[in-house]
Amino acid sequence: MRVEKQLWFWLTALLLFIGAIALLKDILLPFVAAIVMAYFLSPIADRLQALGINRGLSAVLIVGVVGVLIALALVLLAPILADQVRQLVTALPGEMQRLRLFLDEVARTWLGAGFPPVQEAMDRLSAEVTQNWTGFAGTVMTSIWNRGAALVNFVSLLLITPVVVFYLLIDWHPMLARIDSALPRDHAPTIRRLAGEINDAMAAFIRGQGAICLMLGLFYAVGLTWAGLNYGLLIGLTTGLLAFIPIVGWMLGLICAASIAIVQFWPELAPLAKVVGVLVAGLAIDAAFLSPRFVGGKIGLHPVWLIFALFVFSYLFGLVGALVAVPLAAAIGVLVRFAVHVYLHSSVYQGAAATPGEAPPRGDTP
Repeated sequence: MRVEKQLWFWLTALLLFIGAIALLKDILLPFVAAIVMAYFLSPIADRLQALGINRGLSAVLIVGVVGVLIALALVLLAPILADQVRQLVTALPGEMQRLRLFLDEVARTWLGAGFPPVQEAMDRLSAEVTQNWTGFAGTVMTSIWNRGAALVNFVSLLLITPVVVFYLLIDWHPMLARIDSALPRDHAPTIRRLAGEINDAMAAFIRGQGAICLMLGLFYAVGLTWAGLNYGLLIGLTTGLLAFIPIVGWMLGLICAASIAIVQFWPELAPLAKVVGVLVAGLAIDAAFLSPRFVGGKIGLHPVWLIFALFVFSYLFGLVGALVAVPLAAAIGVLVRFAVHVYLHSSVYQGAAATPGEAPPRGDTP
């Protein structure tokens, strides 16, 4: 088969795959979640199998334990989180009004005679938010919940995802073997090498960064609750889960927590210092210990590329896109680096000085 025909074949297959995802995105969430969970849990199944436990029994044990942990988390945390969300939605207009008064005081001190125009703009913004927030929040929540796909996905996550995870854990290695046997024979070594690099990058995020998000979420939730912050559990868990967006997720958590702390505690500075200290301590722990230990440099993506990928995949594929944005971005990064290396060693770039056939070394980053 000529190179041009191979290229058209793979481009057509890629377009069909993307089209199928776009067409079925509203029902793919439980399956994508199951694949991510199975990928995360597969090393545990391998370890249990190495200890002499049957693969099927290992899958049953893993799915059962994870199911019990999730059920306990829902029973213990869901009512508290729901109550904090309800309180936040109800109190947000008043909280923003108090925050505006604080900002007025600071701006008046710093701006002096230039404060009146700023005050008028802040008054208009505050009035609009106060008038529209409750209705807007209710409209958004009603719109989301009234979509039939939302209910289908919710039920599917509870019923379908555990079943799919179970079968994927059992068939994980046979499935990979079947995929390997279907690779084009002439290019199988190169594809296996690229697949290994993609696996390293995706494992660093799904297993490494996933574990970091959980640990940071618990740390922030406990720390902000200890600091006495209203909605500390909600803000802490959310900030931890947003840790997969480098820096940006932490900054959003800091801004939100500090704003609520100012409204709640001002003019006392000690509680505000506790809130900021908890978030700074979490960032330091992540940078000094968690990320080097669990992720290292394996993802190999610039933070700007991660943020861009999150926006693009979320826009194109909704919640499913947000779930797989960073792993797919890591995989695309490996392929792009490989393509750039091939280009730099091709006659298109080097002309007559090209050295065809040179394979890019593993982990090369041009």
